[in-house]
Amino acid sequence: KGQVVFPAGAAVPERKALDVTQDKAHCLSKGPIQDEALFVNAKNKGIKNVVVWLRPDSTDPKAKLKAAEINPDDGKRKAATVEIDQPCCMFTPRVTVVRAGDTLLVKNSSPVAHNFFCSTQNSGDHNPNIPAGQNYKIGPINAETAPIQYKCSIHPWMLGYIRVFDHPYYAVTDEDGKFTLPNAPAGKYRLVVWHEKSGFLGGAPGRFGTPIEIKGTATDLPAMEFPELAKQ
Repeated sequence: KGQVVFPAGAAVPERKALDVTQDKAHCLSKGPIQDEALFVNAKNKGIKNVVVWLRPDSTDPKAKLKAAEINPDDGKRKAATVEIDQPCCMFTPRVTVVRAGDTLLVKNSSPVAHNFFCSTQNSGDHNPNIPAGQNYKIGPINAETAPIQYKCSIHPWMLGYIRVFDHPYYAVTDEDGKFTLPNAPAGKYRLVVWHEKSGFLGGAPGRFGTPIEIKGTATDLPAMEFPELAKQ
């Protein structure tokens, strides 16, 4: 378990209202839409929508977790369908994490048409118009080393990100900046921390992660500050 937080000495950034230029009657029906690119909890400085994952304790970019390091119960896992919705002119969730082999179900539960554009390394390019009440499927999706940005060209302020993994040890932080990696293997590993606004915690070297040791039945990591986000 862990938490990713905004630097202690930095002021929490203000979330500003987005410039809504299309389908205003629907998009603003619940009030102004606030920017979600950087969502910091004012009470505890936790950062939402940070992606964290495990990798081997190595700086070899091709290093992967060994089969013996994956919990045996993972072999019973069935491919999942992961949903992304567009209920009121914002993607829900904004940041989506999936496992290779899963299927993305892009929903449009709103009364107006949306578009879903994304370009991937290993799962093709997609640019469908999705009428009100309709869905669009992508998958089974393949693992990607880079984040996949998705957006709606009809409503240009709408965007989000997907990260696709070939192992089960990944998560997205909640509104308190907290995350849990269930059944993580005991031993020495590295924890990679990524956010859409600034990339990796620690800059480019951060793609190899921060060394950690997992031991016992539960490992509570100290809160990790993300100083690069204070420079945005």
